[in-house]
Amino acid sequence: MTDASLSMTAGRKRFVATLIGFGAVLMWALLALFTAASGDVPPFQLSAMCFAIGAAIGFAANARKRDRREAKARVPWQAYALGIGGLFGYHFLYFTALRHAPAVEASLICYLWPMLIVTGSALMPGERLGWHHLAGVACGFIGTALIVTGGEGFSLKAEYAYGYAVAIAAAFTWSGYSLLSRRFAAVPTRIVAWYCLATAILSLVAHFALETTVWPQTVVEWLAVAGLGALPVGAAFYIWDHGVKHGDIQVLGASSYAAPLISTVILIAVGMSEASWTIALACLLITGGAAIAAKDMFLTRRKRHVAV
Repeated sequence: MTDASLSMTAGRKRFVATLIGFGAVLMWALLALFTAASGDVPPFQLSAMCFAIGAAIGFAANARKRDRREAKARVPWQAYALGIGGLFGYHFLYFTALRHAPAVEASLICYLWPMLIVTGSALMPGERLGWHHLAGVACGFIGTALIVTGGEGFSLKAEYAYGYAVAIAAAFTWSGYSLLSRRFAAVPTRIVAWYCLATAILSLVAHFALETTVWPQTVVEWLAVAGLGALPVGAAFYIWDHGVKHGDIQVLGASSYAAPLISTVILIAVGMSEASWTIALACLLITGGAAIAAKDMFLTRRKRHVAV
């Protein structure tokens, strides 16, 4: 096989892995809808339930499609520490931030993680940060700010400093997990099932320490919990793991701002929110930003097709 063929194959695999990773963004767009439909289940209890479902799905899939070589592969303890710290750490910090700061400000600060992924990627071997990555992620953040604030702006107040600090820690936790996962590219994605199981157990401990148990009251609420565990708090973490390890992490970071946009569009479609000019402008900013950030990836594929 020639060098050109090897390069095309590698590029194709990277492109496919990026698309797979973006599937997680699409699933995360269902978070708001399913969470709203799940009733009054407290955050850590809901997290424990959903991650338990996500772990069960992973273990079931592993039992059916287990590769002998992967089964024998030894997973370093650092990979477990990173995965559990990333999944549980982010959710613990996010829920804590919401307890100590207004939801709008806390959510917006937490959504710095896509920007941190893009800028942090400059420190990774083999990655190059271009102006279009920065421009794309900036457009995405502005668009997300419009969605989260409703175009009415926001203000940071000193009495919520602790909540803001925790939200910043949450953003760094998820971006750090996503970036450092590249260092464990050889670790199979099946290991995410163990991350989910550990996160479910730790969330249960946090629930008993901080919350009062409230179970879903209707079939719809139980189905919403099952939907959360199957998709945005389940399968999404498996395909995100594959995407950040083998795809274009800069494009994935910038395109992650599509999640709140798609989430809002879904809420509008089901009558739980209303369309507005801010949503339209956010749509232009986020989709345009993602396209700008992905400029190199699409131009490279076009050149390869022309060459062929």
